[in-house]
Amino acid sequence: MKLVLATHNAHKVDELRRILGDALDGIELIGYDGPEPVEDGDSFEANALIKARAASAFTGLPAIADDSGISVDALGGAPGIHSARYAGGRDDAANLELLLSNLGANTNRAAHFTCAAALVVPPPVGAVGPDGPPSAAEAGEFVELGIWPGTVLLEQIGPNGFGYDPIFKPSGMSVSAAELRAEEKNAVSHRALAFAAIMPTVRAQLLGE
Repeated sequence: MKLVLATHNAHKVDELRRILGDALDGIELIGYDGPEPVEDGDSFEANALIKARAASAFTGLPAIADDSGISVDALGGAPGIHSARYAGGRDDAANLELLLSNLGANTNRAAHFTCAAALVVPPPVGAVGPDGPPSAAEAGEFVELGIWPGTVLLEQIGPNGFGYDPIFKPSGMSVSAAELRAEEKNAVSHRALAFAAIMPTVRAQLLGE
């Protein structure tokens, strides 16, 4: 059974393949090279579904996608769903610098990463029930959330990871997310939690388990 991974982000492709691991037994995860949809949702869940729907519609296959970001308490939850383009473009360095500048010396540095993982399974062609087209659940739309709490550091530390990892210290740890090895991060991150939660549904929908 084929499953489309709806992302053009090479970092996410690599990370998700490692995270999913054995959960992909019997499932062929394939890349997506179709058009990128406009992510104009008002939540992580909405944007993840937009991406999964677009990939499923383009390929005619089940698709999985995620949307994630960091929310900082002292900034009113910003950058949140705008994390990837916080400084106006997809530039990790500029995004980090802007967040640290906006937070300044604020002593409240609580933050958390959120990841919404979405699965869209297309309904049979022409499927229409007595009350019209299938609902989201009937059409095969599912979303799970993963939350990774922590704090924002005063400066960037660590050579690994990507995005905001160098300035994020996970709760209960003495190092930044960028100091964790890939396998360490993939065991505890927001993305790992979200995909661990949704994979039973993926397997049930695609393999009938």
